[in-house]
Amino acid sequence: MKTRMLPLLALVVSLTIPSWAAERHRLQLLVPEDKLAEARVLTSPLPNSPETVAQGKAIYDGKGACFRCHGKNGDGNGPLAARLNPSPRNFQDHGFWSHRTEGEIFWVIKNGSPGTGLVGYGDQLTDGEIWTIIQYIRGFTREHGPA
Repeated sequence: MKTRMLPLLALVVSLTIPSWAAERHRLQLLVPEDKLAEARVLTSPLPNSPETVAQGKAIYDGKGACFRCHGKNGDGNGPLAARLNPSPRNFQDHGFWSHRTEGEIFWVIKNGSPGTGLVGYGDQLTDGEIWTIIQYIRGFTREHGPA
């Protein structure tokens, strides 16, 4: 009897594993250690405004094509996500944001994230465009409850 329950138990456990399980651990450094201090002091020169957020959304959905991996609503389930290992970041995850500075996120978008599918966009996006994307993707957390 117990032997027949094992396949059922395995199925139940596999269905309860969260969708972000294949994602890199949220506390894992994104920026190489020798660049971390430099990245952490970076701050956005742009105002926190609806206009900046709208510009970020336009770049996220357009020129930056961020949605292809991170999804239209930032949940990490874009159309290309299944092909990536580790999975793209889930920007709705409050824990991810609580352990990152905006400078670290800027550095990663500009330079890429080693060991992931995220290539650097520094040759395709201006620094200002990257900052607008950051302001936009921060909103994914606010839309999904308090931190």
